[in-house]
Amino acid sequence: MRICIFGAGAVGSHFAVRLARAGHDVACVMRGSHLDAVRANGLTLRVGETAVTVSVKASADPAELGPQDVVISTLKATGIAALATGLAPLLTDDTGIVFAQNGIPWWYDLGLPARHPSIPDLGFLDPGGRLRAVVPKGRIIGGVIFSSNEVIAPGVVANLSPERNRLLIGECDDRQSERIARLRAALNDAAIESPAVKEIRETIWSKLLTNMSMSVLCLLTEQTARGVRDDPALKDVIPRLLDEANAVATHYIPDVKRVTRSGPAPDHKPSILQDFELGRAMEIDALVRAPAAFARAADLSTPMLDLMAALAVRKARDKGLDQG
Repeated sequence: MRICIFGAGAVGSHFAVRLARAGHDVACVMRGSHLDAVRANGLTLRVGETAVTVSVKASADPAELGPQDVVISTLKATGIAALATGLAPLLTDDTGIVFAQNGIPWWYDLGLPARHPSIPDLGFLDPGGRLRAVVPKGRIIGGVIFSSNEVIAPGVVANLSPERNRLLIGECDDRQSERIARLRAALNDAAIESPAVKEIRETIWSKLLTNMSMSVLCLLTEQTARGVRDDPALKDVIPRLLDEANAVATHYIPDVKRVTRSGPAPDHKPSILQDFELGRAMEIDALVRAPAAFARAADLSTPMLDLMAALAVRKARDKGLDQG
């Protein structure tokens, strides 16, 4: 397959290496020193003491990469608007676009099952409707990533979760299509786990439960996930926080897997905290504002989540990272 990774940072570069090693024609949209290093020396993935280097097409200009069978966007929600202007040269009539990001996606209302409860206005996730104007429903593939990675040097990415690297995908209307089966097979062959998904929104909420609660708490306390879970001062706070998060998710997706305090807690900083420390725009809208809007639409009382959302927005604003 011709596969373009759009926004190949840490996780995107990791997936690019695995897909290229599996024999696919991989192209990457990337920029800066990372791009310069990949052009000069190839793209390197480190897993423990093992390093693998592959040659991939790479450019900051999608027009240099040509048409693709599938585009996998690993851009964060804060940068996804770049797709609106960059997609056209990558598309054929049949090209699907995987939107693999944290939080509530801009396309959530498209292909929504009739049984799904009514949802709030999510226009703030796609300001001006730029993506909606250029990406029709038929191209949209939902994606949820479970993989921890870090760019440790230009052109070199380290995988920090060797036992768990997944990209779960599904059509926005949950139909079981041929293209999903084909892409899922390609991912599995590349050692990127992609088991069958019945409802892509259930998968989105299952990850969001942790991000909207524990990850935001990590941001506020500037601790790792394990540090937050094991902090005696937060012993009584976390269960109440998770109760609220679970209540919101199960209102919309009754079968979603609930998150509990006893769940796994890796000893690393979630991406929202990493972005804060590096002075980068944070995914406040997708991880904080959107879940709060869903809670209000369901008439649910979520004082803990509301307080965390307000504090997260204030923390971002104080560092000049406010999204609006």
